Amino acid sequence: MNAPPFNRGAPIPAHAGIGLRAEYEREILQSGTRAAWLEAHSENYFGPGGRPLRNLQMLAERLPLSLHGVGLGLGNADPLDRAHLARLRRLVNLVQPALISEHLCWNAHAGHHFNDLLPLPYTEEAVAHVVERIVQLQDTLGRRILVENVSCYLQFEDSRMTEWAFVNAIAEQADCDILLDVNNIYVNACNHGYDALDFIHAVDPNRVGEIHLAGHTRREFDDGTVIRIDTHDQPVCEGVWSLYRQTLERLGPRPTLIEWDAALPPLGILEAEALAAERILTEVNREHAG
Repeated sequence: MNAPPFNRGAPIPAHAGIGLRAEYEREILQSGTRAAWLEAHSENYFGPGGRPLRNLQMLAERLPLSLHGVGLGLGNADPLDRAHLARLRRLVNLVQPALISEHLCWNAHAGHHFNDLLPLPYTEEAVAHVVERIVQLQDTLGRRILVENVSCYLQFEDSRMTEWAFVNAIAEQADCDILLDVNNIYVNACNHGYDALDFIHAVDPNRVGEIHLAGHTRREFDDGTVIRIDTHDQPVCEGVWSLYRQTLERLGPRPTLIEWDAALPPLGILEAEALAAERILTEVNREHAG
């Protein structure tokens, strides 16, 4: 990839990166990577020390880094976990990531935690609730964050707006940015019967700071019903690649991450997915420049 030389503290360039997993840390430290940048799950490095944190600190000296949270629960009814916030702030201060992101979801209630990113109803009340918590998080970190649209497999009867209007409203009112997960848009559009381009055309281009791509599973039931499940355990499908290109054609190039969280392949396969994204980024960049 033709990424510029790394300058710690500079914004992540509009190139393709990969999700950092423990299985890849030693290989990347020893041999480097063809990916332009790395994204780490914040909670994996909340420990006060040890090898994982040392590895992350060393990698943060070599490559642009993004921190991606999976456990905070911006939509939870319970107050934000002060211990979680303190650990995140400590990690941010240690590695100085270029980007910090969280999901627009809930994942706990009354002290009970769920191993999932659960969707929120698209209502003004939910917008206000999440906005208040994003403001608290940004004040705690002293940094602007990005919020990611999540995959969902049901729709709430109480929803009063589209998902894209919900995401835009939160970003505007909280004055944060958007991590646009193109795979999640594709999954939701297929599952709920709308045109994915409606989301792409409506999202505020001035707030999209990062894009996620991932593989998902298509499951067909005996009655002919088909659902798509956001499994992150296989290559990006052709439909998502096509939607990604259309997204870049509207928004322009953006830092793009390949997520792969289960059934992890050799690092080279993950890098090949990033190279495929890089080719599309380069082609669209040429079109915009021309």
